[in-house]
Amino acid sequence: MKFLDEAKIYIKAGNGGNGCIAFRREKYIPAGGPNGGDGGKGGNIIFKSYPNLNTLIDFRYAQHYKAERGHDGSGWQLHGKGGDDLLVKVPTGTVILAEDKKTVLFDFQEDGQEFIAAKGGNGGWGNERFKTSVNQAPRRANPGQEGEEKTLWLRLKLIADIGFVGLPSAGKSTLLSFLTNSHPKIGNYPFTTLHPNLGVMYGYGSELVLADLPGLIEGASEGIGLGTRFLGHIERCRAILHLIDASSEDVVKDYKVIRNELKKYGQGLTKKKEIIVLTKTDLITEEELKEKEAELKKEVKKTEIIAISAPTNTGLEKLKQVLFKLK
Repeated sequence: MKFLDEAKIYIKAGNGGNGCIAFRREKYIPAGGPNGGDGGKGGNIIFKSYPNLNTLIDFRYAQHYKAERGHDGSGWQLHGKGGDDLLVKVPTGTVILAEDKKTVLFDFQEDGQEFIAAKGGNGGWGNERFKTSVNQAPRRANPGQEGEEKTLWLRLKLIADIGFVGLPSAGKSTLLSFLTNSHPKIGNYPFTTLHPNLGVMYGYGSELVLADLPGLIEGASEGIGLGTRFLGHIERCRAILHLIDASSEDVVKDYKVIRNELKKYGQGLTKKKEIIVLTKTDLITEEELKEKEAELKKEVKKTEIIAISAPTNTGLEKLKQVLFKLK
């Protein structure tokens, strides 16, 4: 299934049904009168969150949503049937934004939440409603009200326990494949990952949902590279796993690049629990690894640093233990 985390849609609630102009005319019953019924209410557009969905791809192919209009009233004081509500299913973690892409209308943070995004119009009154002592035979009925219509943006923020961040080719996808049963695309070139990947890690009688996010580069907050589009997925993570290539010439610089981009993005990302993982340690000597760990320790001080090599299975068990302690 293709991953899509943003979509633009148009919604239109149902119009109310029209009121009816009718009069009671029966043989042998001289006292007739108005008996036109009211129109039915238009259907609402209702969004509901579901845990078994993890992409907005369906909204690429279906972008217009219209609820049923209310039925018109009829004689004999018969009111029109209300239009059926239209239920739109979205993944848990979806944020509904107004057309300006800034105003948050609703944030689905739990399964089964519902939000009425557009209300159907009320049905019009039939002429029976307008009967008065001075107007015994009103020939007036109201049309149904228009249902609300809006253009909305849907933005998905993945619900994950741990989010992976790091420069391109830091080994995020490789680590995800070793910790979980997922099969992300892996390559020895930058920006192999173009969309977030999710995986579930099992162990110690529990499970953790891990999210591998596309690599950031310096200037991402200004739109360079893939920009900060995918950083929204980290907002819901309990902790950040910051991966740094141990074979890099300057690991401290690599660390600062990512931290600066997280700071510029805001939303409290720099305040989240962080664990630093030095990857690809099999590419350097033991002495070089100790030097780079010492350099990072001067910079981060209290932050835990774990050295791993996924292909040689070095440090993975220790990393798992640390991650499950966060749950």
